[in-house]
Amino acid sequence: MRQDLTKFGVQEARTPEAVDELLEPGSGTVLIITNSVCGCAAGKARPAVGMALQNANKPDTVATVFAGADVEAVARVRELLPGVPPSSPSMALFRDGKPIFTLHRFQIESSDAPTIAKMLTHAFDQFCVTAKQ
Repeated sequence: MRQDLTKFGVQEARTPEAVDELLEPGSGTVLIITNSVCGCAAGKARPAVGMALQNANKPDTVATVFAGADVEAVARVRELLPGVPPSSPSMALFRDGKPIFTLHRFQIESSDAPTIAKMLTHAFDQFCVTAKQ
């Protein structure tokens, strides 16, 4: 289940310190995926990430925390998303450590992988475009 994301170049953030390091000031755009063992993560969320990462515009960094396994890292990500209910799977796009886009479990459950990928690529096109483009 971890390899379903790492094979796309997604790095693991298994501790709160690793999450903080990813999201330090000046970190650019960072997508953090909260992975899980549920069917919607396996059949929808993880494949959608692979599809979305083929987009021309994408985050500077893509990382994952695993609900139920990287407990403290997941808790740290959730602390950084005030007002967003806990959700796994879920995805959050940050710019310089501040959240700018979230995709909640209910959006993942009610969509197929290509639709989720479109939601992600739309966010990438909106938030991950460099100034020279």
